[in-house]
Amino acid sequence: MGEILAVGITHYPPLAGRDDVMAWILKRMLQNPRLPEKYRRVENWPEAMRAEWGNDEGLSSARKHRERLLQSLRKARAQIDEFHPDFVLIWGDDQYENFREDVIPPYCIYAHESFEFGSPANNIWNEPADKKFHLAGNVAAGKYLAGGLIDAGFDTAYSYKPLHHPLGHAFTNAILYLDYERKGFPYPIVPFAINCYGRRVIAQRGGLPAFENPPSEAQLDPPAPTPRRLFDLGAATARIFAKSPWRVALMASSGWSHAFLTEKNHYLYPDTPADRTLFDALRSGNYDAWRNYPAASVEESGQQEILNWMCLAGVLAELDRKPASAEFIDTWIFNSSKCFLMAPPVR
Repeated sequence: MGEILAVGITHYPPLAGRDDVMAWILKRMLQNPRLPEKYRRVENWPEAMRAEWGNDEGLSSARKHRERLLQSLRKARAQIDEFHPDFVLIWGDDQYENFREDVIPPYCIYAHESFEFGSPANNIWNEPADKKFHLAGNVAAGKYLAGGLIDAGFDTAYSYKPLHHPLGHAFTNAILYLDYERKGFPYPIVPFAINCYGRRVIAQRGGLPAFENPPSEAQLDPPAPTPRRLFDLGAATARIFAKSPWRVALMASSGWSHAFLTEKNHYLYPDTPADRTLFDALRSGNYDAWRNYPAASVEESGQQEILNWMCLAGVLAELDRKPASAEFIDTWIFNSSKCFLMAPPVR
């Protein structure tokens, strides 16, 4: 019988850059020509947002935000090392990396023999653009999962090689951050890409809003898979691997609500209240609140990437397991709420 470790982390891209540019997304949103004039002036921001911005445009807060994220990432890495999985399956979003105009699956398992990728540009490690990282995949595990999900009624896409991009940043950043000190990451990975961006995966290319030429309603794409479907997908994944011969770490990699997706907040700050409601439900084991979460609420609160965590919530529900530890890291100026979770097997 297989053993399962459940883990949740962030792949927050600005963590790979310097502190002085961590707030660049907010600065970009302030250039929105449709932004109400009052919000262009810091004195009109919410009090907590002004405090985080401070008198140095968030530089001091960036240092603190980085350290909080790194503390949680180190704990997650220590938990993974202690568990010593045969491989790590990662649920992550594809932001117009391999999911493009030629094919947009609802989700896709990457059953690749290996992966090669580089560091982001202008990174905090001062690594050159041509530096390459190599990770093993696990073809047998990817095929085993795809077959099990198809048998369970989930018409699952899978691939044996990249289509447009070596590997999306939801996966590469997860590895780079879990190996922040560059000691190596010895575990094979099975990326499981989710079409979290749904109606904006092509129309917005899975990225920042196009202020100059925003897509019309008719130009938006079909929706992402529903929370319920992804919750059930995660539960089925747990059942399949529980019957396998492997020790498996099942990981969700993403931030929660994102400012640049939250129209009701003028794309300036995340929907922290909505995130905290879900976090409290997750921490307490109220998994029905996750499975029944409306798809409309996901879009309204800019929570597209939380769909990766829907899979993880399904795992916890199927295993009847509450988190051993969970941390919520909020922010007003650094684009997204972040959450970390660990739920090892009960001894």
